[in-house]
Amino acid sequence: MVNYIWVGMMVIGFIVAMLTGNVDKVNAAVFKSAQEAVTISLGMVSILVFWLGLMKIAEKGGLLEMLALLFRPLVKRLFPDVPEGHPALGYILSNMVANLFGLGNAATPMGIKAMEQLKKLNGGKNEASRSMITLLAINTSSITLIPTTIIAIRMNYGSSNPTDIVGTTLLATAVSTVFALCIDRFFYYRSIRKGKK
Repeated sequence: MVNYIWVGMMVIGFIVAMLTGNVDKVNAAVFKSAQEAVTISLGMVSILVFWLGLMKIAEKGGLLEMLALLFRPLVKRLFPDVPEGHPALGYILSNMVANLFGLGNAATPMGIKAMEQLKKLNGGKNEASRSMITLLAINTSSITLIPTTIIAIRMNYGSSNPTDIVGTTLLATAVSTVFALCIDRFFYYRSIRKGKK
């Protein structure tokens, strides 16, 4: 559906440009945007490679394992229907730690693996389980200590202090995670009450 919306917007844009005689401006904007996209992508790749390298060092040094142990009690409370020692817990913890460091691109494969494992626990049903919904809520809102992607974009655009947003990002993501979990729990308990009626 989203693809149809994008195609529709592009077609309407080109038709309006032809009718108003601005095709040359549209072409110039397309090429300028393409050039900016390549520049931003290359800048972000270098920052992400740097942070992924740091994550690898942290993993080899035991920091990620320590963080996983620190978060394990919280994860067990958030995902009570996932058995102890199940691979889904490891993927969920890895996903949360990667998101904590603002590495959404590194967190995505872990989130997908966690969803696959949670689907197996759900008996392969196409209906989302409680844990799948909770993971989606946490992954979407995720608390971020270091927003590496946004810092990279700010560096590419010449920000005088690209890390100015760290405090605000931490506050905003903490609030969004708390609200996501509250809404998740509200609808979960509401569905339980409806099921008892």
